[in-house]
Amino acid sequence: MADTILSECDGPLRILTLNRPERHNAMDDAMSDLFQQLLFAALEENETSAILIRANGQSFCSGRDTNVLGQRARDESDFHFVRRHQESRLRMMDATKPIIAAVKGGAIGGGCELAIAADIRVSDTTLKMALPEINYGVLPDTGGTQMMTALIGPSRTKFMVMSGQKIDAATALEWGAVDFVVEPGELDARALEIAHDIAAKPPINLALAKEMINLMHGSTIRTGTRAELYAQSYLFKTEDYQEARAALREKRAPNYKGK
Repeated sequence: MADTILSECDGPLRILTLNRPERHNAMDDAMSDLFQQLLFAALEENETSAILIRANGQSFCSGRDTNVLGQRARDESDFHFVRRHQESRLRMMDATKPIIAAVKGGAIGGGCELAIAADIRVSDTTLKMALPEINYGVLPDTGGTQMMTALIGPSRTKFMVMSGQKIDAATALEWGAVDFVVEPGELDARALEIAHDIAAKPPINLALAKEMINLMHGSTIRTGTRAELYAQSYLFKTEDYQEARAALREKRAPNYKGK
């Protein structure tokens, strides 16, 4: 399982690579726990001053592995499960180190939230970004409604969250969900170039710059992310959530009742 996340140090840059390409880097519990462990270690180490998150294969991350949807490996409540996963996103936002994400292919659900929790996003033209949780009877729960709103505004975020539809790289760039778009094959080089340039700057300046800029939306994102926790804990108990899961399993249109 250690091979599902690769961690390497490249001078002042820590590189974390999602490495489950056969599942489009969908995260099960073990992979998610390992990512959190390596991320937190990278945030605390003194040897590096910036972090690059990238992925092997065709996709950045397709979110939570559909094979374990609804499962709780630790036999914990929905509330504690969601809150524990929120901590990873909030730690990324609060970290003193800049975090750069190299995104491509699918950045779906939790994978989209992972990408937008970074400080800077570099994409290639294959990107398809979505917050499709409504199609599963739930909603984004690790900061997606808050961080995406800070990036692209409320109405566009409402479209993404309420429709669940994907946006492509050109739209993501125009809306501000990503910051740079390059051709396939150029992504790693461009992301490394940006990340190394930032990592070479004085670490205290980087920390203070991130801290000051985050004052614009940081407290709102943190408060709103906790609101996601309460909403999701409720939605997991609804009849419509069970209906959405049944409809997906049975390959039919859902019949929602608003209960």
